[in-house]
Amino acid sequence: MPTDSSTGPKQESVVRTILVALTVCLVCSIIVASAAVLLKDKQLKNASLDKKRNILIAAQLLTASTDIEQAFANIERRWVDLESGKFVTDNIPSNYDQRQAAKDPAASVAIDAKQDLAKIGRRAKVATVYLVKNKGQIETIILPIHGKGLFSTLYGFIALKADKQTIVGLKFYEQGETPGLGGEVENPRWLALWPGKKLLNDEGQPALTLVKGGAKNEYQVDALSGASMTTRGLQKMIDYWLGEQGFSKFLKRLDVNSTAAQKGAA
Repeated sequence: MPTDSSTGPKQESVVRTILVALTVCLVCSIIVASAAVLLKDKQLKNASLDKKRNILIAAQLLTASTDIEQAFANIERRWVDLESGKFVTDNIPSNYDQRQAAKDPAASVAIDAKQDLAKIGRRAKVATVYLVKNKGQIETIILPIHGKGLFSTLYGFIALKADKQTIVGLKFYEQGETPGLGGEVENPRWLALWPGKKLLNDEGQPALTLVKGGAKNEYQVDALSGASMTTRGLQKMIDYWLGEQGFSKFLKRLDVNSTAAQKGAA
């Protein structure tokens, strides 16, 4: 019987096309995987450098000519048990990541909804802080903060003078708020309003407020124009991280004049 000779070549063509596509996908996967492995160390180094850069910006220590690694040599990284306010000296790996720890039930705590002003759900038990020192004494305290805005979780650093009240600087390094509105948290002109403001009162309680219509005293900062929800999130974030759930116990214990850098450090 006669056969349809056209079926064979068409089938072979389809098979060849599929094989070529699979081969291309396999080769591309190998290239991408190899690149990821080869570039991992460089990516980690760049991420570390960027983090140091943002910390230096918050501490007002970065200029166009600053060598980031050299400038960061004067900054001491420490870990704090937020429950007690004490420094942690044991069993903390050098690559400890506070953000990752917050996702680990064993390394974090769930925050009661009534206390969760920053709307973050969970908080790492141990926080990483940075201390700028001069001749062994603390000049600046840099604290990591984060919390919900309107569309995103904002991550940043806030730096305080040794008096533990006065703001040195503020820097957000990750956010997804509306450009031109909430996204203005990264605008240098708005960030320039923060240095010199008082974050805490004489009792060590959060006292700074974001206000509309212009700040009138050292405890006020102009709110973001047209971004009331982001502004509200920022206010709640500051109140949380400088309150009892955040760094309040640590700041009260911290002795900036002590070589141990903390009252009762063991």
